Amino acid sequence: MNGAFKVLGRHMRVFRRTWKHNIMFNVVEPLLYLSAMGFGLGTFVQEINGMSYLQFIAPGMIALTAMYSATFECTYGTFVRLHYQKTFHAMLAGPITVKDVILGEILYGMVKSIIFGTVILLVVTALGQIKSPAALFIPLLLILQGLVFAVLAMCYTAYTANIDFINYYITLAIMPFFLFGGLYFPVSALPGWVQAINWLNPLYHSVELCRALSLGQMSADLWTHAAILALMGLLLIPIPVKLMEKRLIS
Repeated sequence: MNGAFKVLGRHMRVFRRTWKHNIMFNVVEPLLYLSAMGFGLGTFVQEINGMSYLQFIAPGMIALTAMYSATFECTYGTFVRLHYQKTFHAMLAGPITVKDVILGEILYGMVKSIIFGTVILLVVTALGQIKSPAALFIPLLLILQGLVFAVLAMCYTAYTANIDFINYYITLAIMPFFLFGGLYFPVSALPGWVQAINWLNPLYHSVELCRALSLGQMSADLWTHAAILALMGLLLIPIPVKLMEKRLIS
């Protein structure tokens, strides 16, 4: 893991020079969603489970931002470093293994997920939509969410040969996560079979955790959602490592 942290350190040094651009890309879009849906559509929507519509969707924006941050960094960002900048090849010329490089990329996706998710948490707190101090634990759960989405993105990036193909992943995987993850309406409104499939949706578990913690609704279900995210991440980590070893070494 020492090599992976060295890779992370390299990326963080770059991030310190580009953080303003990163904030614009990763934070402004969720804020636009929050403003349009919460202050616009929300005026026409009745309360959901005793909450205003803005209060219902605000925690979901935290999870949405964290998902996008890890996803875009470990798809477009990773592909550029791999294919165009040849950063991976330069690293491998030193005492760094492919596993170190991939784990470093995943760690970087996780860090960005935590940073930008926390920024949105601070914003929705300032808007008065966080009702419990339990929300202080949200950045910790973003570690799990960042892990899952970084690993999923790395799996696809390690397989794809063209940067344009990343659009398929965003449209066919990330968009369904986003649309059916319980951000804008309760998952209970969906057909039973869709609800069952949604247990494979990592964003659903993240939204449920963020919403429960922001409202102080502590229950045993929180451990279930957190455990599923952790299990997804741990089971999938070996896949991008194997795929990238095949791509870089063979």
